[in-house]
Amino acid sequence: MDKRAVFCAALGMALCFNAGAQTAVVRETSGTVEVKAPGAAGWKAAEAGQELERTSLVSTGFRSTALVMIGNSAVTVRPLTRLSLEEIAANQNNERVTLNLRAGRVRADVRPPAGGKTDFSVRSPTATASVRGTVFDFDGTRLAVEEGRVRLWGASVTRSYIGAGHSSAVDPETGRTASVIEALKEKLTPALPEGMDTAPAPQAAVPAGGSLGVGFDWNK
Repeated sequence: MDKRAVFCAALGMALCFNAGAQTAVVRETSGTVEVKAPGAAGWKAAEAGQELERTSLVSTGFRSTALVMIGNSAVTVRPLTRLSLEEIAANQNNERVTLNLRAGRVRADVRPPAGGKTDFSVRSPTATASVRGTVFDFDGTRLAVEEGRVRLWGASVTRSYIGAGHSSAVDPETGRTASVIEALKEKLTPALPEGMDTAPAPQAAVPAGGSLGVGFDWNK
């Protein structure tokens, strides 16, 4: 192989590598927000417009938040949170993002690029929440979905799909994910009256002339 062919091959590999690399950008900060770059010995104050490489760490203090843009998706890092950007990649207008939530809570507004898809996951020591376009809050155990659907699972690998307006959680001990129906029953269970040690069966409040139902759409 001549030198020209070697150069062209190396250039092609470099272009492919750059096409797959993508950075996150700190859009806004409030309070104490710090970033630890890959390989850095210490933390530095985050600044608006700062680019975050893969495996960067983001930490927020008391009453502090950060807004991080990753492609078209926005991640709000809540107070007292430590987050790692494990994977950030783009290929042929498709994005793949994996975040490691070490402590605290995040809100994710996942928006795929035009004509493409976003495979977006937030992992914690207890559970993983994975979506391709939705809005949700996640604290590593409990999930609340505002828009779209989120797939949630723990160590048991049993996956539940949580829809908009619903919430669920993973048991840290068993790794089991509570179903939407179980979460709804828990929410509707009334407080125990004084002197009682057994709760009555939960009764759902149903508007006059209406009904209460829980539905699943497994085809989306």
